[in-house]
Amino acid sequence: MFTGIVEELGEVTAVENLGDASRFRLRGPVVTEGARHGDSIAVNGVCLTVVEHEGDEFTADVMAETLKRSGLGALTVGSRVNLERPTAVGARLGGHIVQGHVDGTGEILARTPSEHWEIVKISLPADLSRYVVEKGSITVDGISLTVVDAAPDHFTVSLIPTTLALTTLGVKQPGDPVNLEVDVIAKYVERLLAHGQEAGR
Repeated sequence: MFTGIVEELGEVTAVENLGDASRFRLRGPVVTEGARHGDSIAVNGVCLTVVEHEGDEFTADVMAETLKRSGLGALTVGSRVNLERPTAVGARLGGHIVQGHVDGTGEILARTPSEHWEIVKISLPADLSRYVVEKGSITVDGISLTVVDAAPDHFTVSLIPTTLALTTLGVKQPGDPVNLEVDVIAKYVERLLAHGQEAGR
C-alpha cells in the first residue's frame, strides 16, 4: 500500500522491449536505499516489483496489460517519473490509501497558473467518473491530490509549489497522459451496495 506522497523524482535510464512486456531501468537514490529483489516501488502510481538493484538504480518488468492500462508505455530514456516506496505499518498516512493499481489514464487538458499555485484540468474516462467527487481524493501519476471540481468528463486539481517542483506534474503539458487511480473505498462501497440490493430482491 502507498499513500500518494511522492518521495523523489526519478529518471528512466533504459527501456528493453521483451515482446509481450518491457523492462525498465530507473534511477532513484532515495527509493533504492535498502531495496531488495521482490520489493515494491510505485512508478507514476503503478506498483512495480524490483527485479534487480544496483547502486541507485533498479529494474522492473512491466507486462503488456499494465502497459495498455497505464501511461508507462509512453516512457522513454530520460523520462522523469514519480517514485514512492510502500508505506510502513504504523507510519503516518500522509495522503490517502493508494494501491498502485491504475484504473485508467487521463490527459492534461489545461494549466492555469496563479500567483502561489496552479490549477490543472485533467480528462476523466467515463467509467471512472462516478468515483470522482468534489473535495474527494484521486491519485494522478502516483500523487495523492484533492479534487477541486468534478465534471462527467474531467476534473481539476490545485497544485502547490512543492508539488510542482517535486513531481512530474510540474513539467507535464496539455496533451500529456497521466495515470489515474480512484479512491478504492468508493469502489468497495459501490460493490457492497450492489450486493445488498441483489440480496433484498
